[in-house]
Amino acid sequence: PAASLAKSTAATALRMNGGAAASDPPPPELKPPPALYQGAVAAGAAKATAPWSKIFKLGVVSGCHIAFGAYLAITVGGACPGIAAENPGLQKIILGAFGLPFGLIMTLVSGGELFTGNTALVTAAYKEGKIEAKDLIKNWVSSYAGNFVGSLILAYLAYKSGTLANGPAAVAIATAKSSLPWDVAFVRGVLCNWLVCMAVYMASGCSSMIGKMTAVWFPISAFVALGLDHSVANMFIIPLGMLRGAEITIADFLLKNLIPVTLGNIVGGAVCVMAPFGLTFGNWGKKKD
Repeated sequence: PAASLAKSTAATALRMNGGAAASDPPPPELKPPPALYQGAVAAGAAKATAPWSKIFKLGVVSGCHIAFGAYLAITVGGACPGIAAENPGLQKIILGAFGLPFGLIMTLVSGGELFTGNTALVTAAYKEGKIEAKDLIKNWVSSYAGNFVGSLILAYLAYKSGTLANGPAAVAIATAKSSLPWDVAFVRGVLCNWLVCMAVYMASGCSSMIGKMTAVWFPISAFVALGLDHSVANMFIIPLGMLRGAEITIADFLLKNLIPVTLGNIVGGAVCVMAPFGLTFGNWGKKKD
């Protein structure tokens, strides 16, 4: 009995310290769909109930992470004019594969606050009654502001680093993004965050690093290769282009790109991703007793 009690006590202590007893089954590599949704709701509730200052600070970190991803994409995929001329499809794959996926991985693994992902997770928590509307607004505003600050910091640092030399990609991409019709920018925002939030959603249900990386890499590389628009990435890309001489005004940046893309991102995350799962595995649309 004493030996059994000691073993039980040791196992309990191990669990309390974040470990697992040898006899415990390992967590599933991927949660089943209903558990995946409930996990997303719990994650959204935890994010929304954090103090605004914490959300903002982690938002700054996440903005830097996504900016690093965009920085790499421009440096590698944006510096292949020969490939772009001869095989534009291949150049788009290179642009998507090397950059944004690693930025999102850094955010998810380190616990950053990314506005675009929060449009899905925090919305789910709100619709399930785990948080109030003020919590959702606090999270969205704080993470968005933090993301913006982090992105601008990285844009300035990338500009001052001189690593882009005389490459025209930053200016060309920023100019193209700021020249879109409002409705086109909005739709690109919807489609982009549909893929981004699917990456966040699937990664949240993976227990291993390789699982999270796989869940992120395919959707994120796809949205970049498809030419879609991510509000946080654009917070870096367009200011960087402006610093490097793009003829874009602040009004152009905000009115022609950031605002419609942000609104599209909200629809993509809240409606296109979370609504179907909430209606299927959650309580969306059900009358409360």
